[in-house]
Amino acid sequence: MTTTSDRQLKMGVFVQGAGHHIAGWRMPEAKSGSENLELIVEIARIAEEGKFDMLFLADGLTTARDATPSVIARFEPITLLAALAMATSRIGLAVTASTTYYEPFNLARLLASVDLISGGRVAWNVVTTSSTAAAANFSAAEHLEHGLRYERAAEFVEVVQGLWDSWEPDPYVVDKEKGVYMDTSKLHELGHEGRFFSVKGPLNVTSSPQGRPVIIQAGSSGVGMQLAAQYGEVVFTAQQALEDAQTFYKELKGLLPNYGRTADQCHILPGLLPVVGATEKEAQEKYEHLQSLIDDDGAYSLLSERFQLDMRSYELDEPVPDVPETPGHKSRPQLLLKLAREKGYTLRELYREVAGARGHRIVVGTPVQLADHIQQWFDGHAADGFNIMPPYMPGGLKDFTQGVIPELQNRGLFREDYDGSTLRQHLGLHKPENRYS
Repeated sequence: MTTTSDRQLKMGVFVQGAGHHIAGWRMPEAKSGSENLELIVEIARIAEEGKFDMLFLADGLTTARDATPSVIARFEPITLLAALAMATSRIGLAVTASTTYYEPFNLARLLASVDLISGGRVAWNVVTTSSTAAAANFSAAEHLEHGLRYERAAEFVEVVQGLWDSWEPDPYVVDKEKGVYMDTSKLHELGHEGRFFSVKGPLNVTSSPQGRPVIIQAGSSGVGMQLAAQYGEVVFTAQQALEDAQTFYKELKGLLPNYGRTADQCHILPGLLPVVGATEKEAQEKYEHLQSLIDDDGAYSLLSERFQLDMRSYELDEPVPDVPETPGHKSRPQLLLKLAREKGYTLRELYREVAGARGHRIVVGTPVQLADHIQQWFDGHAADGFNIMPPYMPGGLKDFTQGVIPELQNRGLFREDYDGSTLRQHLGLHKPENRYS
């Protein structure tokens, strides 16, 4: 396939230390450890050599004995981001933080700090936290319901962005003769009074070379899409079929004008788990080996976590039942049920698919076949790029960067080298103007 488009793919690598496939850590060549800093630094440097736009860290606020290997224990991600900022120089660094269990001032300060430390390479993945169990870790009597969480999230982002504008650009004077260290006329209080938050400001951190961190959003429900349309500069999504991805892409891009935004101000990146082989046969054998390592004893736990519902009353080898909708956990269960209906899965078969990529699309093949798939979705306006989810580390990422990335570069779809130094420059996003300038 060839291309005549001037558009360029946007590429993230979604980092989980034990791999995205539930049994990826069991591959003979796999290294593992979500608390293995040496491995995560190695992953970041491989991705930077591959010229990825960004590295992405998810987060969760709970754990359990039956949690999957990549999430049962892991670093607090903003702390990890600071370490990765010192170990890399160009790749963007994206981190997840919850608007339900942070306070705006605290989070604004943390993210502004790592954005400065990294030279303007940070992004914030805005999540509302779907897990009801998180409330018990934060002295909360109950978890906020879905609609309220998103109302709080919208105000939260508004406050954080206001705090990030506390200092106009270039406030440092450092005039030793006159005794002037900073131009304090460039410092502004926010004075926010809203339904959920009362925040005076100003923030005691100045802005980075990219102005402020990039905003990422990952909700695909109705209210999630509205939040993405209002604030999201990158949107992560899970889509299985080209037609569904095209529909989501068109609908979300169509919402942007409601908030005075244009299509090029918001990039849509579905998740993609690639299993790459030198031949189609090799790739298929690698995938079958991964699948053979899955322990079905964890089926009920994983499915219950995905559906936020105890699934033990259902038989694993019967067709997937009509699972009732759980308040506050909407888009992913709907996606999984649609997938099960289309493929006629039993609950066990659905579990094995979920164990591979948690509802994201799995593509098995050669570098050319992977590139063909990526180009089809890109040219077909189903995606602006992809969030790559290696099944195991670091080999699954190396397979992609050494095989698929050169193929995409040969087609003129992906950069040969970085043109800028900030994440906004990588993504082709304008530096936001400070509201007080």
